[in-house]
Amino acid sequence: MEPAGPAGAGYNEALLHKTILVGDSGVGKTSLLVQFDQGKFIPGSFSATVGIGFTVMLLGDSGVGKTCFLLQFRDGAFLSGTFIATVGIDFRNKVVAVDGVKVKLQIWDTAGQERFRSVTHAYYRDAQALLLLYDITSKMSFDNIRAWLTEIHEYAQKDVVIMLLGNKADVSSERAVRTEDGASLAREYGVPFMETSAKTGMNVELAFLAIAKELKQRALQPPDEPRFQIHDYIEAQQKKSGCCAFA
Repeated sequence: MEPAGPAGAGYNEALLHKTILVGDSGVGKTSLLVQFDQGKFIPGSFSATVGIGFTVMLLGDSGVGKTCFLLQFRDGAFLSGTFIATVGIDFRNKVVAVDGVKVKLQIWDTAGQERFRSVTHAYYRDAQALLLLYDITSKMSFDNIRAWLTEIHEYAQKDVVIMLLGNKADVSSERAVRTEDGASLAREYGVPFMETSAKTGMNVELAFLAIAKELKQRALQPPDEPRFQIHDYIEAQQKKSGCCAFA
């Protein structure tokens, strides 16, 4: 999500550049980033940045709720009102505990508009996981999922973790896409599926935790141990909470 006005007359929203902070532990890289991102300094001692980290990208048409989905996960809050479409790529970080291990997720919120597609393509290969969202009240956003999956298979890593999410499940009275249709498409492509709500928080944390567990298992689990099954994990968590998921 971007601020309402462009930053100066020379602002070009089509340009996007990546800057990496490097240096020894303790020199203040995290504080520098927080100062730039939030305009404030957080006093106190920062623990060293978590050693295991992964990049997760949110994909889907403009308006499906990617920014609200990210903010619900990071801040536990829903910001109502009209959002300006994300320009290029924005990102947020959150550390989650997975089986006693701290996992840092860098979550990239991408622009869904066609004019930014070439920008986001360049970042696909840097992502270890992709959360692909559609809006259950928008048949068009669901119909475009196949095109998104085609792009994913063309530009992303071959072993990238993909999850399909039907967002805005709280607006069931305006539903245009059946849950069964989302589940069927997910089975066709062999990816896990859930319906979510960025407004109520339904399944938002579960989606990220399932992704984090899968990525952590791939990175740290010895090859002789049973492999983590993301579909089974989602189904088990859904049964505990009494919600429905089709993995």
